[in-house]
Amino acid sequence: MNPEKILKKLQKISFSENVIIIGAGAAGLYAGWLLDRLGVDYTILEASPVYGGRLAKLEGFADYPIDLGAQWLHGKKSLAGDWVKEQGAEIKADRSEEAYWFGGRLTKKPPLDTEIFEQEDLPDISFQELARERGLGPEFDGLITALAGDLGASPGKLSAYYNVLEFDSWKSGSTDYKFSETFFDLMERQLIPVVRNHIRLNRPVTEIDYSGKNIILTDASGERYKAGKLIITVPITILQQGDIRFIPELPRSKRLAFSKIGMEPAIKIFMKFRERFYPGNTFGGEVCAAYIDEQYGKTGSTPVLLAYLIGEQASKLMALGSDEAMTEALIGELDLMFGGQASAHFEDAHVQNWTTHPWIRGGYSYSLCGMANARSVAAKPHAGCLYFAGEAMNTRGHHQSVHGALESGLQAVKMMIRRASPEP
Repeated sequence: MNPEKILKKLQKISFSENVIIIGAGAAGLYAGWLLDRLGVDYTILEASPVYGGRLAKLEGFADYPIDLGAQWLHGKKSLAGDWVKEQGAEIKADRSEEAYWFGGRLTKKPPLDTEIFEQEDLPDISFQELARERGLGPEFDGLITALAGDLGASPGKLSAYYNVLEFDSWKSGSTDYKFSETFFDLMERQLIPVVRNHIRLNRPVTEIDYSGKNIILTDASGERYKAGKLIITVPITILQQGDIRFIPELPRSKRLAFSKIGMEPAIKIFMKFRERFYPGNTFGGEVCAAYIDEQYGKTGSTPVLLAYLIGEQASKLMALGSDEAMTEALIGELDLMFGGQASAHFEDAHVQNWTTHPWIRGGYSYSLCGMANARSVAAKPHAGCLYFAGEAMNTRGHHQSVHGALESGLQAVKMMIRRASPEP
């Protein structure tokens, strides 16, 4: 998608309505940036006290900044990749050393052939069911959990068929990159200088009345806003759980489509150590299936290991009741893997629980069994005035990514402006 070519065409269309964007994550901020380029009157309403959505930055914990949310650039051939080139942002291909916890010991040789989950014409069953069909017993569960977790899901919920089908359209490239700074910095430099004065923070929208000539929005404080068009970029969990009341109610087909897109609990726990005792990334743990070397690609030297938990593992850890208890469970597992070195060198931890974030409530979308064309139905504009964006609404195979969220914002703006053009 070439935004400059699209903008050039859209600039020829007369559009005079004011637009409200709900959500100041990547999709909402980019939609605002595009509307600004087009000279359109717009406002961005954000529920939380900060902008960025699932992009956020932690400073002061290590001698380098840390991404609390999205942190990898998934391929360079994307809108975000173009920003990297424009800004001269420093990135490094992620070729972290990997180890696998399997059978009670660490090994560098992958015990699991992941290609069985990447084949064409797989049945619409979960990763867990497919593994059992292929003769993989419980001893492989930690590794399968790591694989599914990277795709945003528990292995018992991620569809083998639809996961392959959706990612078949992936075009941005297969290499992952890490930022020497953060993904948040890239977005902030590109978008915020333009849209900052249009953002209204602490404005959780609770009602959208599109029954009349104008759309009337109401926030949690009772304040009302009037718009001609609306771009909704909230996480899919917010739409699924009915935080926003629509008048009239959205069609059953769209509500059903929302429910067929998966998004599970997600926690990132950063653990700082006095010395580095781990080889790099370690996969397959029972408490946490993915321990990631956070320092890799950074200019600093603080040893930080990220425990990345998705789905059932995140839920089980949260059940322990406190950040301290969750961290202790992780340190205990690392001690088992590395002969007590984790507790010997542990200094501090920072917990980012996206599940309990009131306006996020999870990680990122994934392919549920039986989802069919749910993304297309969910992302389709409604009533000529409601447009939907966000990574879960990306129908080009780039869901689960920041650049996918950006693409969805561009798509929503393009459809909205083009509808204002008289029929030929």
